[in-house]
Parts: sequence; C-alpha cells; structure tokens
Amino acid sequence: MSGVSIDLTAPNGRKYTQPIGLFINNEFVASKSGEKLASINPADEAEIASVYAAGADDVDLAVEAAQKAFKHPSWKQLPGTDRGALLYKLADLVEKHAETLATIETWDNGKPYSVSLNDDVAGVLDTLRYYAGWADKIHGQTIETTPTKFAYTLRQPIGVVGQIIPWNFPLLMAAWKLGPALACGNTVVMKPAEQTPLSILYLANLIKEAGFPPGVVNILNGHGRVAGAAIVQHPDISKVAFTGSTMTGREIMKMAAGTLKNITLETGGKSPMLIFADADIDQAAKWAHEGIMYNQGQVCCATSRILVHDSVYDEFVRLFKEVVASTSKVGDPFADDTFQGPQVTKAQYERVLSYIESGKSEGATLVTGGEPHKNAAGGKGFYIAPTIFADVKDNMRIYREEVFGPFVVVSSFTEEDEAITRANDTTYGLGAAVFTRDIERAHRVAQEIEAGMVWINSSNDSDFRVPFGGFKQSGIGRELGEAGLEAYSQTKAIHVNLGNRR
Repeated sequence: MSGVSIDLTAPNGRKYTQPIGLFINNEFVASKSGEKLASINPADEAEIASVYAAGADDVDLAVEAAQKAFKHPSWKQLPGTDRGALLYKLADLVEKHAETLATIETWDNGKPYSVSLNDDVAGVLDTLRYYAGWADKIHGQTIETTPTKFAYTLRQPIGVVGQIIPWNFPLLMAAWKLGPALACGNTVVMKPAEQTPLSILYLANLIKEAGFPPGVVNILNGHGRVAGAAIVQHPDISKVAFTGSTMTGREIMKMAAGTLKNITLETGGKSPMLIFADADIDQAAKWAHEGIMYNQGQVCCATSRILVHDSVYDEFVRLFKEVVASTSKVGDPFADDTFQGPQVTKAQYERVLSYIESGKSEGATLVTGGEPHKNAAGGKGFYIAPTIFADVKDNMRIYREEVFGPFVVVSSFTEEDEAITRANDTTYGLGAAVFTRDIERAHRVAQEIEAGMVWINSSNDSDFRVPFGGFKQSGIGRELGEAGLEAYSQTKAIHVNLGNRR
C-alpha cells in the first residue's frame, strides 16, 4: 500500500498502519485529483493524518465496481448462509482488532477510549453478528388466491446502495448500515464524515481480509458537497441511506428526487424527558445525565429537553447538578477516569458555545457549566464544561433547536396533558423518555408521545435487536432489528397461471 498508508503511533502508544487511500474494488488507491483532507485530533488540535478525498470521477469508479460486484456470480449467487459467514468472519476480525479500532476512534473523534472499546466496537460486533444470523432468513411468502393461480413473493436486494455516515459514531453507524445491506445481498458505496475519516479505512482492511469479493464494499472519504452529492445523485445508485443533520437530510431528499431513489434518513432530534411527581427522582437524575452527557452530548436521540413536574422540580435540578458534578469528569479521552472528551471539531465547539450565550441572553438560569473547559491538554482542545440551563421557556432557541453537545434545558409542568403537548411541540420526533412509577401513565404517555422511540424509566438504552428511527423531521425508515432489513430489500410478486385459459 505504498503511498496510500502511513505508520502512526497513537497517544496511548499503540502503533499501527493507517490506510489513507480510497477503498475501491478491495484496493486502496489515490484520488484522481490527488486532493486530501486532514483529520484533526480534537483533544489537542494537532493534525493526525491527511487522507485522499474523492471527487465525482472517483465516485464513478466506485459505483462501477459495486455494480460489477452486484452482478458477479461470486456475490449474486452466493447463498445467504455464506453471506452470513462472511459477516461473522468480519465480526471476528473486528473483535481481534478491537483495541486498535477503539484507539483510532478515540484519537479521530475525541470520545473516551472506554466508550470506543466497550460501547462502539462492542456494538459493531453485536450488529454484524445479528445481521449475519438474518442473512439466510430473508425470504418471501406464498399467497393463496384462486385454484388457477399460484402466487408467491421474493425479497431481493435493491442493488448498489450509497451510505453516508456521521462523525459521532463512525464505526457503529457503519455497522448499522453495512450489516443489513450486506445480509440482503446489496453492494455498497460508503462515505464517512470528513471530520472522522480514519477508523472506517482501517475497517476496510478487515472487510477485504474477511473475504468479501472485490467491489462489494467501497469506502470513499471526501467532502459532503462533492463526494456525498455525487453519490446521492448518481444514476446507478439505487438507494441512499443517511445519518446526520435534518438540514442535510432535506438536501439529500431533494437531490435523490432526480432519480427517485429509495432513501432512509436518520436525522436530528430534540428529544424530551418527562419526569412525573411519582418518579424515582434519584434514578431520573442519573438517567438524565446519561441521556444527554454521554458521548459529549453528540447523540441524535439525546434527551436534551427535560420537563419536570413542579412538585419535584427543585429536588430534581439539585440532584441532577450533583450527578453531573460527580460523574462528568472532563479530560484526556485516553485517561481511564474520563467521562467526557472534547467536542469533535472546532466548528462544533463554537456552535455549542454560541447556544450557551443564547441561553444567557434569553434569560434562562445557568445551573452549571456554561463555559469552555480549559484544564485539559494545556488549554488546547475543544472541551466544554457540562452545561445545565433551568427555568427555560418554550420559545427560547435553546429549548427548540438541536445543540448537539453537553448541554441540556430543564423546565417545569403541572399537568400530564400539558407535558405531552409541550413534549410534542417540536418539528423533531426521534426519541423520548418517561419517568413514573405509575404503569398505566407510563404506557398512556408513551402512546401519546410523537416519537419513534420511547424509553420508560431509562434514556437512550437502545438495542441492536430493536428498531431505531424517528417520526416527523427526525427521519424516514428504520434501522436495526428485523425492520432494518426492509430498507435494503424489495418485494417482487410472481403470478403463475395454473390453467386460466383465454
């Protein structure tokens, strides 16, 4: 891989070879233009490496390779059981290389190493093995009609799919998309986020080693407005799956409309948490912390709006502040005791700080945080103190807009109907949490919340076996679980005449 890889030593001392090329047809190659983009370590603002950035010509080559692979007998005629075996092999290789993958993810993204290893890489294993088990269980059905007709359906792959993944969970989101797509027999052209290009390229080595035929998976780093747009608009890509902001999701819908592509979108959120008077307030405070401060608050379904019954409001705010103070240790992402690392980029860091200023100017009560955290990396890095605003009004920007950082707003309510109405007063509908000891209320409120996922007495504890996705402007379609297969297969009806003469 001369010229398309470099030897690196990570901050934790791990040495490895980092691919920097475009992964097309099971080989790493330079981009046609030679253009590169840099990966920046958000913990100290130093450049880690520069990788090749794809242009439209490179996308054409990747799509051509994926099309050829889709039609080639080595993939098209491969039994589902054997496709599953390849996914199992890939999962085994990910497990073997888990510490290297977690190291790259933390270095490139800023999340704590413990999270990269125990949550992200572990989640990749779970997802790949789950869909490996599904690969030979994707089938149609026979349908009774009349004595002179035999009718049945086939579930077939869609073809070449374009997949655009975000920067907050690069490896995990890659697995969420690759698992069902490959289990169903599709081929893939994937674009990682330009902010976090490194871990997916290392994963590409493992895809080849697992034995996937050339062209089945192609990975192109590049800028969204160049490589991403070329993927979405390419006439030979049959489907696009995207995870990212709602604004970008709208643009993808517009571009995909030109070729009427099948699309799956998982976009933004401003998920509410409703805490009723009878809730276990201690548990609610701990889950509220997990629901917003995990992964530096960079979680699409983070419960970032907390509505608390006025009778327990003051107690909750006090306990929540204590939990944040005792748990959210901000610092070096490779340190064992770090809970919160830096924001992923300077742009994201500045975005969160701008919302902090907005909250102050709008008159919300700053409970804690509200400033950069400068006690790590000698004052460098994109660190922000965990921030809580209380007494927030529904018309404030910080209540209505997605911040995507360690930033949460708290407000009070008096009646159940009021809480539901205010929870639903948003363009988003990804997730929600309900805390109560009343089982009837829990289910009643969960049914009324306009969101694709509702957690009762927890927050953000998703599972690879359970569908994930949103209502309203939080997305289209579902990932994970059996429902995730529907996005990557299409139904064909076959009618057999058994004697109907004309």
